[in-house]
Amino acid sequence: MKRLVNTSELTREEWLEYRTGGIGGSDAGAICGMNPWKSAIDVYMDKTATEVKETEESESMRLGKDLEAYVASRWEEATGKKVRRNNFMLQHDDYPWMIADIDREVVGESAVLECKTASPYASEQWANGETPQHYVVQCLHYLAVTGADRCYLCCLIWGKGLQFRTIERNEGAIAALIQLEESFWKNNVEAKVMPAPDGSDAADEAIKELYPEGDPEEESVDLTGKEKIEKRLARYDELNSLMKSVSEEKAQIEQELKLEMKTAEKAFVGARKITWKTAKGRKGFDTKALAEEHPDIYEKYVTQGPSYRIFKIGKPIVEGE
Repeated sequence: MKRLVNTSELTREEWLEYRTGGIGGSDAGAICGMNPWKSAIDVYMDKTATEVKETEESESMRLGKDLEAYVASRWEEATGKKVRRNNFMLQHDDYPWMIADIDREVVGESAVLECKTASPYASEQWANGETPQHYVVQCLHYLAVTGADRCYLCCLIWGKGLQFRTIERNEGAIAALIQLEESFWKNNVEAKVMPAPDGSDAADEAIKELYPEGDPEEESVDLTGKEKIEKRLARYDELNSLMKSVSEEKAQIEQELKLEMKTAEKAFVGARKITWKTAKGRKGFDTKALAEEHPDIYEKYVTQGPSYRIFKIGKPIVEGE
């Protein structure tokens, strides 16, 4: 394990810059497809961005940062163990792209402590001794980088209390994790190849950033004969047909309920409430009339939004039509 840089001497911007140079613990779960809030594509975009972008801090992120010391103190109180800060960004001896910012070192023990906070709605993820898998992967990543024997995990669930877990070193799991991370770093980040699309918003944003504008002068692409593409397009048609069928059935049920309610604005099925209220129509603005009657005013206040690409898939062609 190497001490890459003293984080207490870095600005926020400098710290973010260092993080783009490797895979951190919070990235590991996303790369493995286990993080519910972050995808491998998110990590890829972070590591390959030409300009470091500051992620907007959510309230839960702020709470996690502010309560880290409190969680560490409660863990010490509950276990009788002592911890200390480690103000260094750490780096694996053999895999320089593996980095770690651990929360605490455990004094007198080959161990680290990871402090978490969670909403009460997430309490079921910790029920019956369960542990969110992306946290387990994060702990394994820290064990890989530091060489420690175990990672203690302490999570404060707001208003519910503390959850304690111990993630022991597992060489097989660590080896598998290193293999996955190495493949991601070399075959995606260094090769500048985006991970396979996964249907997430992150994938949409990544594709928009990669190809923000079309070139009308470029020749069309012929994908005929590409078996994978043709199979996926056939599946797309199946899904479209299914969605249309589901949408029509949903609308039919709504229509049946409306006929039962007639002019009533409320209905109940047991304790379930259904409403059908009258709302005022929205006010509109006739920009076309304004442009024709007052073109000078229209030109003064009209704004042009950024360009964007519209994606459409034509209907399948049926022979004989």
